[in-house]
Amino acid sequence: MKKIFYSLFAVVLFTACNTKEPVRYFSASPEIEITKSILKAYTDAKWDAMKSHYADTAKICNNVTDKNGVVIDAAIADYIMEHDLFSAIGYVAEEDFFEMVLTDEGETWVNYWGLWVGTLRSTGEKYELPVHITLRFENQKVVREHGYWNNSDIELALYKLEIQSQEP
Repeated sequence: MKKIFYSLFAVVLFTACNTKEPVRYFSASPEIEITKSILKAYTDAKWDAMKSHYADTAKICNNVTDKNGVVIDAAIADYIMEHDLFSAIGYVAEEDFFEMVLTDEGETWVNYWGLWVGTLRSTGEKYELPVHITLRFENQKVVREHGYWNNSDIELALYKLEIQSQEP
């Protein structure tokens, strides 16, 4: 009887240890490749290529609260102005980190951490900004984007340039 009990206990213990949790974190996926394409399209100013990865109803919330999010066309208009201000814009590949996450609710998100670099056209000064961008995907299209970075140094430089241009 003891042998049967220990055998059953061992079987239960073994099967309990072998239950597989679903995989929820990925370092490679089609969505990560799409995210890389979006970042490349941004740096290369390929706005149609960038827009093709977004759903028509996508909401972009870069450094703003949800209520101040914009549609992709408005975000691209901002990106065009950035490209006018900078003679060079890019990301440092060695600093890139991507992960895809499947949430408990079944949502697919890609997180990106990286280093944005840009050279201000008017002064030649180079800026480096650590960034975090997270994108929610549905059917391999971005439906939501949140981006976070501190661009106060750039804003201050632009403010100083504006003040200098107003001096007699």
